[in-house]
Amino acid sequence: MKLLNQDEARRISDKVMALTKADECRVTISGARKGNVRYARNSVSTAGLVEDTQLAVSVAFGKRQGTAQVNEFDDNSLEKAVRRAEETARLAPENPEFMPAMAKQAFRPSATMHPNAKAFTPEYRAEVAFQSIDAARKKGLVAAGFFADSTGFECIANSNGVFGYQELASLNFTVTTRTEDGRGSGWVNRAAYDPKQFDARAASEIAIEKALRSVEAKALEPGRYTVVLEPSASSDLLNFMFNAFDARQADEGRSFLARKGGGNRLGERLFDGKVNVWADPWDANAPVLPWEQQSMMARQKTDLIRNGQVASLDYDRYWAQKTGKQASADHGNLIMAGGSKSTEQLIAETKKGILVTRTWYIRMVDPQSVLLTGLTRDGTFYIENGQVKHPIKNFRFNESPVVMLNNIDELGKPMLIGDAGSRFRMMIPAMRVRDFNFTSLSDAV
Repeated sequence: MKLLNQDEARRISDKVMALTKADECRVTISGARKGNVRYARNSVSTAGLVEDTQLAVSVAFGKRQGTAQVNEFDDNSLEKAVRRAEETARLAPENPEFMPAMAKQAFRPSATMHPNAKAFTPEYRAEVAFQSIDAARKKGLVAAGFFADSTGFECIANSNGVFGYQELASLNFTVTTRTEDGRGSGWVNRAAYDPKQFDARAASEIAIEKALRSVEAKALEPGRYTVVLEPSASSDLLNFMFNAFDARQADEGRSFLARKGGGNRLGERLFDGKVNVWADPWDANAPVLPWEQQSMMARQKTDLIRNGQVASLDYDRYWAQKTGKQASADHGNLIMAGGSKSTEQLIAETKKGILVTRTWYIRMVDPQSVLLTGLTRDGTFYIENGQVKHPIKNFRFNESPVVMLNNIDELGKPMLIGDAGSRFRMMIPAMRVRDFNFTSLSDAV
């Protein structure tokens, strides 16, 4: 299916909105060309290309709202979608939290489409798989990985004159490399906007090194240890915490940002003073769309944590109106300030500690403190006198990212983290953290 350019998307949006006699109409059109290649045991198992464009139309009669979707754009299909949305709206109960369509606003473009994205071809994907598999095979290891790329566009429009159109492209890559006997395992992930900034062999070599070094893992007594968390390890934990930066959750007493006795903890210092986190749609390393798709509200650069203090909470339009606050769009990215040191440099300055490559199977234990439980995997090592001494068996941990961000020794260089399973694109640094709580051993590699 052909991806629409801006003029084509505008014409279709205008046509859809002209078809309805509802009080208001909102249209979103999303199109993408998504390619992938998957391999296991050093052989490609699947490869594919999916092209699709979807239109969603939402209409409202008063506070009754209905939505319909379609991926055909002839006049008959568009009119059917509008009538289906209208019929649904007339049958729907009134939504007590309904907010009218956004007024017309301007959107400052962000650099979500890199010119080099045209390099995403079947030949490019095949080369990614070859470079990763070849690197593993030469070391007598077994690789299993997944590479995915996407190019496309997003368009929003409403009957109040809102219109936004932007192209976007990105790639994500993960590979797990293991020894033939399964006793050693390494893993790496990478994300990028520019395919020329991604090196599949270099990334795979990291997983290879970890797999080779993780054989003959020794058991270490569970307890509290200084840890060096690679960016991917810490981002999975932090994602749970940032999902709680919602004013309504806090005001209703449902998150760690709820204040005893009522209200929220906006303005309080809850983290180490080195912690600074913000959202910025125009960040050069992690650009995202300049609008929130659901509300069609323009995004802004926003501090979430400033010098350890909670600097802002997210207010959707309904909760902002109810509480007399300023509404804000949700954040498409999160950037955490760090330093200039690599993970290796953080290790070199660690007297005793544990290097964690990856955390997984993470579950919430207590939303009021963001206490999480999960496991390490694919490369966990003991550090002594600035050197990785030997591999250790994996741990189960019980830890809160709130506590973690109060126990920071040092922050390393931030790195772009892929968006699989996350609301956000994230730039997260490696970090050295005191007193990380490991509660039991795991025999998995």
